[in-house]
Amino acid sequence: MADAPIIVYPPDAHGARRVRAGGAILGRASNVNDVLSLLGDAGFDPDRIALDGPLIDWRGGGAYAWDPGEDDEE
Repeated sequence: MADAPIIVYPPDAHGARRVRAGGAILGRASNVNDVLSLLGDAGFDPDRIALDGPLIDWRGGGAYAWDPGEDDEE
């Protein structure tokens, strides 16, 4: 899903995940609500975003994987 407009990167050592959309980094999220908030701030309608849908490329686990990881890519 490399062409997905929203990318949520693997959890860092603190459990936060970087969120990127359209090539811009929106911020770091500590939970699903943070992801939806960041997307809302970027102009997405959070009520229309399916967490398991094709618009979000979850790297290092899905929407409910928030344990700190060792992968901190890009």
